[in-house]
Amino acid sequence: MIRNLLFDLGGVIMDIERQNCVDAFERLGLKNADSYFGLYAQAGIFMDIEDGTATEEQFHAALRGLLPEGTTDAQIDGAFMKFLTGIPVERLRALQRLRAEGYRIYLLSNTNPIMWNGMIRSEFEKDGHRREDYFDGMVTSFEAHCAKPSPEIFRVLESRYGIVPEETLFFDDSETNVKAAEKLGFKGDVVKPGTEFTDYLPEKE
Repeated sequence: MIRNLLFDLGGVIMDIERQNCVDAFERLGLKNADSYFGLYAQAGIFMDIEDGTATEEQFHAALRGLLPEGTTDAQIDGAFMKFLTGIPVERLRALQRLRAEGYRIYLLSNTNPIMWNGMIRSEFEKDGHRREDYFDGMVTSFEAHCAKPSPEIFRVLESRYGIVPEETLFFDDSETNVKAAEKLGFKGDVVKPGTEFTDYLPEKE
């Protein structure tokens, strides 16, 4: 019986557009910007801030060394957040409905403190609620110091919130991440482009 619904953020709840971010960093002068950004994971200093290896200060310092002199932290953050395009209000309301129906709702996201404390927070607040109002628990890669598809981040979720994998359905837009979860006993669904996570909900028993 499914008691818990576990959500990825980008590509499932939050709409994303990788190319917008690549283009923004290219405009700032970052060489080979495309090589740093994957659909499901980042590389180099961008991965370091996502798994908590680098602080925001270290991230900014590393990028200033790769960008034209005079580039500001605000410009770097602005380009970085171009990866995100927003959360449709209906998805926020769907999360509320699922909690009202008795599911426990959790978030497991590969993300970074710049996005998490910036546009991600503001997008969750746009329907009059706080981000914390939608979830029974949240685990982010930067604070857990590990990232999907590593088994470690799923274990952090389990130990922190007492989640039983076999009672949990995981939604992610990455097949690799879903397969990693299934190896640990979770149920999983890949949310494909053009679909909504509500299309994959279990039938009521």
